[in-house]
Amino acid sequence: MNKKELKKFVIQIGMGVDQHGQDATNAAQKAIKNAISNNCLVGLTDICHMKNLNDFYVQVQIAVPYPEQINKTRLLKAIPFGNKELIIEKGGMIIPGIQIPELGDKSNEMIVANAAVTVLIRTS
Repeated sequence: MNKKELKKFVIQIGMGVDQHGQDATNAAQKAIKNAISNNCLVGLTDICHMKNLNDFYVQVQIAVPYPEQINKTRLLKAIPFGNKELIIEKGGMIIPGIQIPELGDKSNEMIVANAAVTVLIRTS
């Protein structure tokens, strides 16, 4: 798919938190799911006349405190359809919480991730 042929269809914003376990990927997955969970992109099939749900392009931009800890394979599973591109950058937040070893905590850090999910479509 030639990206020059694509136009932005929708941008969805989400936030996710991993309160226990200090898992940056978990926080990022929650941010993606938050961004896409209340949308029904009927235009993908009704307006764009797509035959295949993988005929569109999804760009996922994640801002998380520990970008080097992101498991890209796990993270991309949060996007159900489309040709996917992942951009990971340092951002988000670290908030002091409570450390509960029984929940897998290594520290009292709560990891906050932000996601911008952009759906692009071919207009011709």
